[in-house]
Amino acid sequence: MADDRPVALDEYPVHQVPLSMKHVATSDRNAYDRCIFHLVDPTGEFLLILGLGVYPNLGVIDAYATLRVGDTLHAVRASDALSDDTRMELAVGPLRIDVERPLKDFILTCRADPDDADGLSYEINWSADFPALWEPHHTQRRGGRLTLEGRRFVQAGRCDGRLRIGGREISVDGWTGTRDRSWGVRPVPGEEGGRLAEEHRTEGFHWIWSPVRFDDRFLMVILQEDADGYRTLNDATLVRDGHPDLQLGWPQADIAYRPGTRHPESAVIHLTDPLSRKPLELGVEILASSPLAVGAGYPPADDWQHGTWRGRDWTDRRSYDLSDPAAHPLAAYGVIDHAARFTLDGQVGHGIFEHGSFGRHAPSGFTG
Repeated sequence: MADDRPVALDEYPVHQVPLSMKHVATSDRNAYDRCIFHLVDPTGEFLLILGLGVYPNLGVIDAYATLRVGDTLHAVRASDALSDDTRMELAVGPLRIDVERPLKDFILTCRADPDDADGLSYEINWSADFPALWEPHHTQRRGGRLTLEGRRFVQAGRCDGRLRIGGREISVDGWTGTRDRSWGVRPVPGEEGGRLAEEHRTEGFHWIWSPVRFDDRFLMVILQEDADGYRTLNDATLVRDGHPDLQLGWPQADIAYRPGTRHPESAVIHLTDPLSRKPLELGVEILASSPLAVGAGYPPADDWQHGTWRGRDWTDRRSYDLSDPAAHPLAAYGVIDHAARFTLDGQVGHGIFEHGSFGRHAPSGFTG
């Protein structure tokens, strides 16, 4: 019997290359396809982040959810073997994402732990308020090696439903929702080192990724700079129903950091109205923070990272105390997602201010 039979997705006219949909068009072990959802409580008491990814050349599917409440981060992670048709059912362990209407409506679920009634669980409807927006094509190289090539789109909407933690049931009605879908090639733990890793060390990396939902508009700001401030990724796009998308120039961020740290407390992002050429200021007030290297599986997490094989039917639930930064020394070396209140042109909105600044960054005055 042949080991490689057609899969259900092959019934649909969606092929991009002369291969079964079971396979991706690259043999790179780092091929991935995943999503992330942010659910922002406008009071700042809660921040829920969840996602799911598949790694076709590693045979892995995994998912995670983290909920920040005060100084505690509650995490649920799950991983399993990727089967032929898993990608048509976005579920692993207790975590599930149902696509009710593509680009419109989703149901996000985390089943309760039968052995821990006070653990994290939720059933949430996520609905888009604005069309999805392409982000800039993202590439990174180390020497001559292409280490990252990703295609992403982002979207903003609203949420309704319930989540439960610690015996409490919390309504998420009226929370802001943002989401990001990406696929391509992105480093997974286990990547070889060798001469390229030794000779092409990153001297500095400065990153802002910020989707913001207002009542009648959606704003996406992205910038990536190296140690000298050379910009390798840049976007500031405003989306409004019934209007052409507006590109708001070359964003420049003034960030107020907590003394002695690179943890932002507030920021002003300077933009430009392309029609009037007048300056615009996007004000940022941090409400709650969730380090992606703690619980969510992003590098340099030391207990679990995306794409790593943990065996079949692996599920892990745990809580982290974030009150003592020294207890999580790697958190500061990974990107941190900050729930934030934003102001722009007299309007108030909510969204995510994702930020990381590592090594030297001359424009910020960081020297080491």
